[in-house]
Amino acid sequence: MIRTLIAALLALTTASAVNAEVASAPEPQRPTLKSEIIVNGDIVRIGDLIENAGIVATVPIFRAPDLGYTGTVPAETVLDAVRNHALIGVETGGVREVVVTRASRTIPAKEIEDAITQMLSARFDLGPSKDIVVHFSRDLRTTYVEPSAKGQPRVTHIDFDSYSGRFEATLEIPTGAGKRSLVQLSGRAAATVEVATVARTIDRGTTLKDSDVVMERRPRAEIGRDFVTNRNQAIGFAARNGLQAGRPIRAVDLTKPDLIQRNDSVTLVYEAPGLVLTIRGKAIEGGAEGDVISVLNEQSKRTVQGTVVAPGRVNMSGSSQRFVANNSNADTR
Repeated sequence: MIRTLIAALLALTTASAVNAEVASAPEPQRPTLKSEIIVNGDIVRIGDLIENAGIVATVPIFRAPDLGYTGTVPAETVLDAVRNHALIGVETGGVREVVVTRASRTIPAKEIEDAITQMLSARFDLGPSKDIVVHFSRDLRTTYVEPSAKGQPRVTHIDFDSYSGRFEATLEIPTGAGKRSLVQLSGRAAATVEVATVARTIDRGTTLKDSDVVMERRPRAEIGRDFVTNRNQAIGFAARNGLQAGRPIRAVDLTKPDLIQRNDSVTLVYEAPGLVLTIRGKAIEGGAEGDVISVLNEQSKRTVQGTVVAPGRVNMSGSSQRFVANNSNADTR
């Protein structure tokens, strides 16, 4: 009797312990639909789309977008696909579609263009690569490769016709897993140089301001040695003749601006140590700084010559005695 009672008590205790252990065990997490995913490779698996997918997580169900691209999959399409693999009761959390992005490494078009210009610079007489302008036969777009792709685009072969400027090149582009793809490119290339051009139509005699001068790249073959390649060589100078907007500026197009115009009233000045003599005159011709011009002495009515040194000011040469003799009313300062 006693043995039977003890056995019953032991059985009751064991059952209670088992029930307590079952009650305290965490509930298994329910599979949950994700709203956004990034995948590596060209296959989308159940585990990429469903959190807590269990043993079917590695099962492929969709094809991934192309490298570098993003697509969407309706939630219903995902649920229908995983239901075939006995995955039910998926929590959607209100998600209506899943955004799928294919991971990639980006190779910008500029990086490919730079590889071409650097090879043209190294192999042919086109000057620094930064001065070479390339126009491709077809639009050059950004290239997407696997994230694991190492290295830079490399030109393996290039031909260039210096007469026409046409080139054909073969590039190796890393694609991932140690693999590379070959790309054929063609187009035209030209060595360029920066030249000063005018931003607007400039009338004869107009002094160029900073806003009037624009630096632009032009083919080196079209630019001679007499073109202005530094904006400071143009600003502050006057147009010798009229200049059309967009036209490259030649050195012969510019002259020093006239500080004195014909018929201007001027001051004739004679300077010597401790002596400054001045008299009024009238310019017979215009001139820029440093030009020798003829001036009518308004007192003696004689024509004299002097050097333009400032607006309205002409310096005389010769002896002070002759200057004073010819100008009895000259001011002495």
